[in-house]
Amino acid sequence: MALISLVFPIFNEEAVLPVLVARLEALLPILEKDGDTVEVLFVNDGSRDSSLLQLRELAQKHSWARVLSLSRNFGHQIAVTAGMHHATGDAVVLLDADLQDPPELLPEMIRLWRDDGWEVVYGKRRSREGETAFKLLTASLFYKLLHRLTSVAIPENTGDFRLMDRKVVDALNAMGEQHRFLRGMAAWVGFKQYALEYDRPARAAGETKYPFRKMFKLAMDAVTGFSYAPLKLSRDLGAFIALGAIVYGVIQAVRYALAPRSFEPGWTSIIVVLSLLSGVQLVTLGLIGEYIGRIYDEVKGRPLYLLSEKLGFQNDAQSTNSKPS
Repeated sequence: MALISLVFPIFNEEAVLPVLVARLEALLPILEKDGDTVEVLFVNDGSRDSSLLQLRELAQKHSWARVLSLSRNFGHQIAVTAGMHHATGDAVVLLDADLQDPPELLPEMIRLWRDDGWEVVYGKRRSREGETAFKLLTASLFYKLLHRLTSVAIPENTGDFRLMDRKVVDALNAMGEQHRFLRGMAAWVGFKQYALEYDRPARAAGETKYPFRKMFKLAMDAVTGFSYAPLKLSRDLGAFIALGAIVYGVIQAVRYALAPRSFEPGWTSIIVVLSLLSGVQLVTLGLIGEYIGRIYDEVKGRPLYLLSEKLGFQNDAQSTNSKPS
């Protein structure tokens, strides 16, 4: 007998919530037939539609429903983190509310955890229905780049959909960094991990909450959170350009020594070299600024999130608890 916690981040999901609840109502008796207990944590991440109203009704209707409402939109990774902080299960499962992470895979994930001893069971996508060629291409390039830049083996074609043993969740909860890339953090902590392959369906309803802008930010969090390679690249690029400038200077000096009268100095080469060096300097400063900005966010010590409402827990008092000590 075990307690299984399911964590769903919710942001403007009014269209998909009824479908999600219907799927859960059909699935929970299957999960609990062996004596297990299931709690479902919905984390409202500052939704501006009727999502919170639906979640309040859900918490009143079902004993298994728990609702955490953040004081504003803090982002998907922080919302998932809030759910992990408040999940009490022996195993915790992270899922997206859009049903692209099929909850029907949960019995197999639980079996792999309980019977086979895997401490992390993560979903690996065989196919991705309903996604554009551009998104598939950029996702593939991102994971290949991340694999080359980092020393942590982050599996390709994965998301945050995973079951984690209590000890894994406790390890992640102890990591208080602001700019979070959970699938990278889950790979970093190690433990026994198993890839469960599945075909990812299209969104059940509503629109994606991860446009290109948010995907780019997540990619920056991944690279800067797990690699110093961009800083090293800027250093190597600067050294290469400096060497090229020295070689160019030597060539020009030799030309002038051999044929001073035919030597025609021009402004074009000067402008090109200065522009190139200025561009490299600005790019390098930008990369350094990214890392310094993240250091600044960390040293401020602000909480990861603030709660405005808790429903369905034993103590429903409002709380601002947001970061483990």
